[in-house]
Amino acid sequence: MNLSSLPAFMLEPLVRAALLEDVGRAGDLTTDAVVPNSHRATAVLVARQTGVVAGLDLAMLAFRLVSQDLEITVERADGSQIGQDGIIATLTGPAAAMLTAERTALNFLCHLSGIATATASMVAAVRGHAAKIVCTRKTTPGLRALEKYAVRAGGGFNHRFGLDDAILIKDNHIAVAGGIRPAMERARTSAGHLIKIEVEVETLAQLEEALRLAPDAVLLDNMAVDDLRQAVAMVAGRAITEASGRITLDTAAEIAATGVDLISVGWLTHSAPILDIGLDFRES
Repeated sequence: MNLSSLPAFMLEPLVRAALLEDVGRAGDLTTDAVVPNSHRATAVLVARQTGVVAGLDLAMLAFRLVSQDLEITVERADGSQIGQDGIIATLTGPAAAMLTAERTALNFLCHLSGIATATASMVAAVRGHAAKIVCTRKTTPGLRALEKYAVRAGGGFNHRFGLDDAILIKDNHIAVAGGIRPAMERARTSAGHLIKIEVEVETLAQLEEALRLAPDAVLLDNMAVDDLRQAVAMVAGRAITEASGRITLDTAAEIAATGVDLISVGWLTHSAPILDIGLDFRES
């Protein structure tokens, strides 16, 4: 997997904000009272269940922002499969710093690893078909770049990052514009030479109308499997086909078998359960 890390200057403001939220106005009262600053220890980040790692850079940054005196050895990089009880990283240094950063580090690591794990399960479900699993803009405010990175770590692909990536004419745009044709014609007039245009359709009749206007992609929303299969035949390679709408692990393979190019899945970023990861101390 060719997974490029996000640059530190993108991550640091998010991690700093999370640490400030947790430490508050008076610092870590519990650790300050209980753990001497001089106490050093070794701890490991351990997966409590099988999954895919993502967000390790954020976790390490959380620890290092609290103390530069921590040594961290990575055992499983982002994008790696991890088994139950598998060690993701080993930390050595001031115990107090580890305890103060623990929750912030794990919040990022568990959340993003959960997204990567969910994505990997969808990718596995459609294996053998050409369809790619893609995410949507249904992301946590402020964390979109991180969550879309986690999708890539799980073997998926990214849809638009924002409204400025491409033109996607959805049902409400069509309703306000007065139909597919006026919406498409206005979009074509407005779009620059590098901007692609995708249009959402819910019926085969709408698809037929849209295809006459030569979109770059068509979003086949909430269509039955038989209709998806017919839609792919109608498109016949003239546009990218994207299936969308309440797609689950149980339905993904059947939808992929229709021949669609993309399967977009909103729940990967808005509802994926965390991957349970803990920090366990091993006194040196």
